[in-house]
Amino acid sequence: MEEQNLPHRPGSPVRSGIPEHGRIPKYYAVKALIADLLDDLGEGGLLPTERDLAERYEVSRETVRQALRELLLEGRLRRSGRGTVVAGPKLEQPLSLASYTEGVRRQGRRPGRNLIGLEQFPCPPELAPGIGAVPGEPVWHLERILLADDERVGLESTYVRVARAPRLDSEFQPDSSFYGYLLDRLGISFGDADEKLETVLATPREALLIGTPPALPMLLIHRFSRDREGRPLERVRSLYRGDRFSFTTHLRPQ
Repeated sequence: MEEQNLPHRPGSPVRSGIPEHGRIPKYYAVKALIADLLDDLGEGGLLPTERDLAERYEVSRETVRQALRELLLEGRLRRSGRGTVVAGPKLEQPLSLASYTEGVRRQGRRPGRNLIGLEQFPCPPELAPGIGAVPGEPVWHLERILLADDERVGLESTYVRVARAPRLDSEFQPDSSFYGYLLDRLGISFGDADEKLETVLATPREALLIGTPPALPMLLIHRFSRDREGRPLERVRSLYRGDRFSFTTHLRPQ
């Protein structure tokens, strides 16, 4: 299979990615063929080996490897103990004050969290304004791995004043919703929040905790939340796998 001009049906995967001159890179044509194969295999289906795919499409294993890398980054494939399998649809998380737990449950998945650490430390000056703290006062740092059906999909760090949640270490269940705890146990309701979304690469530590390659693009959300009275409440840094998550929002005219 050489780089060439080929006819394409409207809306096909190849047509959407080729340059104006119409010459298709070899790996991209193979990627489109494998994408069609994924539809036939269905979610959880085991992909043939690189060797088998190279023989099927009469290309080198490196060409197949490049096509598979892109499909993995796009979330169409995932690694498993059996090999490489067809991934399910991405989780859609709303950009809203709804918690991660609520967003995952709405899609029929089982949310979960694994505790990495819960500790107190003196609030640094750069963090203080965002959570309504005085520099040096005690602050909680809660760090957890985010799960969906036991699959690691993200990493979340939450910062809140100890004065707002003094018994967090003894009352809070680490695998549950922090928002639910604040409302049900402390009577604290969220009012509004500011969020910033960007794409990043995970640090080596983050990639190890989430179980992804360091080169996998991640979606990073910074959130500063306030309570119903408009007082600063928390800062959250949430890192999501770019191959397993997309974000949605509803827009209205100003």
